Amino acid sequence: MSLRLSTVILPVDRWHEGGRAKWQRAEELGFHAAYTYDHLSWRTFRDGPWFGALPTLTAAATATDRLRLGTLVTSPNFRHPVTLAKELISLDDISGGRVTLGIGAGGNGFDATALGQEAWTPKERADRFGEFVPLLDRLLTEGAVSQKGDFYTAEEARNIPGCVQRPRLPFAVAATGPRGLRLAARYGQAWVTTGDPKLYETGTPEQSVEALRGQVEKLGKACAESGRDVAELDKILLTGFTPDRGRPLESVNAFVDFAGRHQELGFTEIVIHWPIPDSDFAADQAVFERIATEGLRQLG
Repeated sequence: MSLRLSTVILPVDRWHEGGRAKWQRAEELGFHAAYTYDHLSWRTFRDGPWFGALPTLTAAATATDRLRLGTLVTSPNFRHPVTLAKELISLDDISGGRVTLGIGAGGNGFDATALGQEAWTPKERADRFGEFVPLLDRLLTEGAVSQKGDFYTAEEARNIPGCVQRPRLPFAVAATGPRGLRLAARYGQAWVTTGDPKLYETGTPEQSVEALRGQVEKLGKACAESGRDVAELDKILLTGFTPDRGRPLESVNAFVDFAGRHQELGFTEIVIHWPIPDSDFAADQAVFERIATEGLRQLG
């Protein structure tokens, strides 16, 4: 499968003061997809402007025609499957079937306790995620769903007419642990990773490649155990969180080298952050746009 290039546009701009223009420019540049983070606030941006993911994606759907749209990623931290399903079906309809749901177990910090709950342990997050994904799958594929779980309940939840994409919009499941990888193998049309977070501060690019190789192998084993061919899943790398950090965006050649090494591991989609000045995602806009238009062509 040929490599695709996508971008992630953080929701930090007012729609009429640069927000719309970024999504339209992403389509003009030929990106496969443009994603956004589904958070209430996030890291160094938490004291500045930050808009909601699904309204932003809805606006982007009306401002573009071809670009795929999605979240990287939605989590149970402040979402419920019943209400999320209704919003996703609406977004899929408005976009004409261009939505991918990036979905993960979530993490601590930032907005994880914004609704007043205590911070969940990794096991508690995995428990909730393990119930969240199957219920959301049902809600997006069945007209009426009733289910009582340990964490989430649906009572005659109606979702007619369902998704434009059939049998439902695709899930891109973010996971590195065994339980999450089993969910990706069972329910995912794609798998998402940011690399090994333990290597971010002190690891090397070479160590990161080997860690990612191991993650891909574990995904393959999870798929085999589920009776599924791992080749059926797209494999998405969200960049910016490996030891390379922003180096792949320093030049077209740097990007081509980075993308080629990860394509060899089996990745089918690379996601780069739209530049934001004076932030962790600062980059030269002109270089970024050259990467978008020339990078994959140079990769061959």
